[in-house]
Amino acid sequence: MAYRVLGRAGPPQPRRARRLLFAFTLSLSCTYLCYSLLCCCDDLGQSRLLGAPRCLRGASAGGQKLLQKSRPCDLPGPTPSEPSASSAPAAAAPALRLSGSNHSGSPKLGTKRLPQALIVGVKKGGTRAVLEFIRVHPDVRALGTEPHFFDRNYGRGLDWYRSLMPRTLESQITLEKTPSYFVTQEAPRRIFNMSRDTKLIVVVRNPVTRAISDYTQTLSKKPDIPTFEGLSFRNRTLGLVDVSWNAIRIGMYALHLESWLRYFPLAQIHFVSGERLITDPAGEMGRVQDFLGIKRLITDKHFYFNKTKGFPCLKKTESSLLPRCLGKSKGRTHVQIDPEVIDQLREFYRPYNIKFYETVGQDFRWE
Repeated sequence: MAYRVLGRAGPPQPRRARRLLFAFTLSLSCTYLCYSLLCCCDDLGQSRLLGAPRCLRGASAGGQKLLQKSRPCDLPGPTPSEPSASSAPAAAAPALRLSGSNHSGSPKLGTKRLPQALIVGVKKGGTRAVLEFIRVHPDVRALGTEPHFFDRNYGRGLDWYRSLMPRTLESQITLEKTPSYFVTQEAPRRIFNMSRDTKLIVVVRNPVTRAISDYTQTLSKKPDIPTFEGLSFRNRTLGLVDVSWNAIRIGMYALHLESWLRYFPLAQIHFVSGERLITDPAGEMGRVQDFLGIKRLITDKHFYFNKTKGFPCLKKTESSLLPRCLGKSKGRTHVQIDPEVIDQLREFYRPYNIKFYETVGQDFRWE
């Protein structure tokens, strides 16, 4: 009896010890298996276990027997089940983020460049219409506002000027409009120093009609200014025109053109008829496109005549639900001027007009 008691209190049986050792080994192996599988997860924490075979990443010798059917993990990169960006369909590829992307995430294509072409004049000649019409062309990108760089802001430098420009592709032309350049003495030299290859566009109009339009615009902002007749003449009885008044001086086109021809050949300056721009916008814009060296894409189908404003407007396009007409400041009714005043101004401008026709080789028929 004593022997049995002592036997039960003695050391564990060998079979029980083997069971404990096996359980411990199995637990350790399972732990290592879980660790090895977690190592095969990608950098974003998305495991490749779903739809992919198990793998090991540097398995130790102790675990090779247990996981001998597992393959080594692939190096980072596309796998047979994950096609590379080059082999995937284009529609499935994520949008590229360029270095110039805006805050909304959409890419900004192109580069800001100094303009290759300028609409330099003249005020109240039809420059805004030419700008809006030419912007329809896919090969032209234009600045919508007038930067006045070559007359008022030249001291800010070319880097500032370039920063204002729209982004363009290599195949596109950058263009800006500031009508006061034509009558600015320093503008031709400054533009030449920027680029002697700059193409210049000048929109001209009957100088008498232009002066009346200029006065009408000023009158709408300053109702207390003197009459048109009072501003036009130093002595109306003697027929002495006041050329110091800017509205009169702008129309002396031949005088201003002399400054431009000192720096640019005539072939590099294109003159648009403000009158023909109203009666035949497609024809005038066709010649502008030829001058810029771009295909004639702006044609008759882009225009319709707005009887209320008295000039052509752009028809609606795919990107616009409404037709595009110039603003309220364009096409306003001119103030009534004494016909004798108009005749006197016609006589004053006649020699300037004739010289202008001869210089540019074009008769605008303002007489």
